[in-house]
Amino acid sequence: AGRLGSEHTATCLYALYDPVLHRLLVSNAGHLPPVLLRPDGGVEVLEAPPGAPIGVGSGGFQSVETHAPAGGTLLLYTDGLVESRDSDVVTGVERLCARLGTAARGPAAPALEELCDAALGTLGSGERDDDIALLAARFEGILPETVAYWYMAPRPQTAGQARRLTRRTLADWGLDSLVETTELLVSEVVANAVRFATRPITLRLLHTDELRCEVGDDSTVVP
Repeated sequence: AGRLGSEHTATCLYALYDPVLHRLLVSNAGHLPPVLLRPDGGVEVLEAPPGAPIGVGSGGFQSVETHAPAGGTLLLYTDGLVESRDSDVVTGVERLCARLGTAARGPAAPALEELCDAALGTLGSGERDDDIALLAARFEGILPETVAYWYMAPRPQTAGQARRLTRRTLADWGLDSLVETTELLVSEVVANAVRFATRPITLRLLHTDELRCEVGDDSTVVP
């Protein structure tokens, strides 16, 4: 925010998607709310408490968590999409939701490009009052059988426990060739987390087109 200087501000919307838990975390700095198109064709405006734009004050920002079902689509946009000389923002967002709902009435979910065309409506070809930025993201999720997840107490023995759980899980997944490297990786990161954590740490292994290892703790000392 400091780099904007005293004469400039910017709005920002930040969304974090968890494909394992199928959850979406949203925080808003003075931006327009995102729209979620559900797999059943329902349309929902995700209202997060609007904090001040970046560069205005130093207040904090609240986050809102919501369910993000596989097959759902998140639409992010700028005010040029919903605000014009003859339409306020509220009316513009309502019209946007109506266009998205109409586009989703078919037997299959519309392609993202088709969905963006529907969101633009007549703005896609005619004159407009402002530039438009539009982003659509579809949630795929991760199958439960490709995820292993544990909570572990922050004790000196935890790194060894993490190695054993990792070895057993990779064997079940048929990834024996990765056991040695992954055990070392998990052991080092878990041991580091144990040094700083005061509450249980988490270990999560994800097996998709690659193997991902995630360790979480409650410490703010190190990432």
